[in-house]
Amino acid sequence: MFTKILIANRGEIACRVIRTARRMGIATVAVYSDADARSPHVTMADEAVHIGPSPAAESYLKADRIIEACKATGAQAVHPGYGFLSERASFVEALEAEGIAFIGPPASAIAAMGDKIESKKLALAAGVNVVPGFVGEITDTEHAVSIAAEIGYPVMMKASAGGGGKGMRLAWSEQDVREGFESVRREGLNSFGDDRVFIEKFIEDPRHIEIQLLGDKHGNLVHLNERECSIQRRHQKVVEEAPSPFVTPDMRRRMGEQAVALARAVGYYSAGTVELIVSGADPTGQSFYFLEMNTRLQVEHPVTEAITGIDLVEQMIRVAAGEVLPFTQAEVGLNGWAIETRVYAEDPYRGFLPSTGRLVRYNPPRAGEEHIRVDDGVREGGEVSIFYDPMIAKLITWAETREGAADLQVEALDRFEIEGPGHNIDFLSALMQHPRFRSGNLTTGFIAEEYPEGFHGAPADENRLHVIAAIVAGNACTRMAQARRTSGQLNGPPSVPSEWTVRIDGHDYEVTLGDGHAMVDQHRIEGTCDWLPGQRTASATGPGERLGLKVAREGLDWLITTHGRRHRARALPARLAPLAAWMKEKVPPDLSRLLLSPMPGLLVKLHVAQGDKVAAGQPLATVEAMKMENILRAQRNGTVKAVNAEVGASLATDAVILELE
Repeated sequence: MFTKILIANRGEIACRVIRTARRMGIATVAVYSDADARSPHVTMADEAVHIGPSPAAESYLKADRIIEACKATGAQAVHPGYGFLSERASFVEALEAEGIAFIGPPASAIAAMGDKIESKKLALAAGVNVVPGFVGEITDTEHAVSIAAEIGYPVMMKASAGGGGKGMRLAWSEQDVREGFESVRREGLNSFGDDRVFIEKFIEDPRHIEIQLLGDKHGNLVHLNERECSIQRRHQKVVEEAPSPFVTPDMRRRMGEQAVALARAVGYYSAGTVELIVSGADPTGQSFYFLEMNTRLQVEHPVTEAITGIDLVEQMIRVAAGEVLPFTQAEVGLNGWAIETRVYAEDPYRGFLPSTGRLVRYNPPRAGEEHIRVDDGVREGGEVSIFYDPMIAKLITWAETREGAADLQVEALDRFEIEGPGHNIDFLSALMQHPRFRSGNLTTGFIAEEYPEGFHGAPADENRLHVIAAIVAGNACTRMAQARRTSGQLNGPPSVPSEWTVRIDGHDYEVTLGDGHAMVDQHRIEGTCDWLPGQRTASATGPGERLGLKVAREGLDWLITTHGRRHRARALPARLAPLAAWMKEKVPPDLSRLLLSPMPGLLVKLHVAQGDKVAAGQPLATVEAMKMENILRAQRNGTVKAVNAEVGASLATDAVILELE
């Protein structure tokens, strides 16, 4: 067994590998860029080596610097995590040439599966179902338009070396192909150094299901059941679970057999995943097709660990050291249900725009006996950088049933505190509560279908609003009593009103506080709440539910977040409410004539020039942020009055790109 390994990655996956290595008694070496000098993975490891500037292309993607770090520290093996160099065959070959072990599959398997075009040919030869499409290289936009027409719309354009949702565009028409093909090529080149693109039929009502594989160097290969990864946004996974609510035992067996056959055909060992697209419109479960094979550990691997009890990182290390898998296919279990949500630095209330900045407050729910697991690589006071993926953490919950795992997600998300950059915690909670999610009727279009007008918070039923009204009135009563007690005006117990008017999100509730209960609009509310003035969080119980509250103050208002929705609340004694001028909502200025950058990023393309006439919905500019290209479109018809930014410019949030007359 190795005595020291180097982790060629950063963030949560580096921390996750270090934890397992430490448990196994293996010393660890971290590598870091300028931006990560004070990151948790650096302090967790036994040693740390600086490898370059903040951009990944100048640090984490520099194979020679990783090898130099191995030599300098005496690391015998490298775990690549995911992303960066994890699926680069040349990196594996370079390590082997220096006598350093790679904790992953052989270079030949990475090369075979890393090229999506070639991998489909291999899958066909191995007897694996493959999505209809064009298996070959596409020369230019006109060629792409011709191929798409032959396949039949809708089609998916994908970067051949892509992954992680990058370098992908769905096209419903020729216009979509013309607008998106070059963006796919650029994203593939920028993210993976390869601008080749392929096109395949888009399966309608698609579900994204993947099979986890594990093999050793002695010819043993098993699958560890499936994961459902259909909840995606822009092809980036948001929610993963294991098992899938759609997959039957027979489907699981057939999918697993095909995945193992493909892996065996390329001499695979270590952990890997075969991704499948499944037609949700086919109740027989017969319509599943090979998408790609990820020759690495997946972001969502914790849900598989939760239902099987197998530490995948430990097994990867043992396989790399030459050990035999300690179990057979028949011994792979499936216990309970696990769900993972990805906490991203993005603002769902503003179209999921990427967000960066300092984590002023970071307090995740504590893992432990509740079957809650948090995988992260950040700490309070740290920076969410523009240089890397926007994922802050992964929240994993396990329960005996799917409903129980989802309920635990909601409870844990209520306790997850993040201040500073925008985050998607409210959105994740809304997903976990959504009736369609609860029913298991999932497709990769779930988010677009259920939130066509964007996200504005999870629905709040009237009972919950009554509970919040009672809590706000009770807290206002406590604050008033404290103020009178400390003012020196009273010697005895302070007298405070019991009747209050509470405004929540523009609606008034009449609240009467009693002994151990409250009357809200004539509804009796009984429960408990531990919120005290000055606290940021609280727990409360109401009729039939338990709430975790995050509380902030803004002027005279309380901002209360629970169960995926932010509520603005204010309380006044009922006798004063008719005389008070409640806050009037300000009418925002009309900015439709300005094209503003919605996030910090790089202006990579201007689609129009000064004097051009434009129509609503027409592409105006393309901004790259966090390795993704975002096409900005006109909100209305008009003429370009002025262009205020040049291609190649670095843009701040709300920077004016151009103006319309």
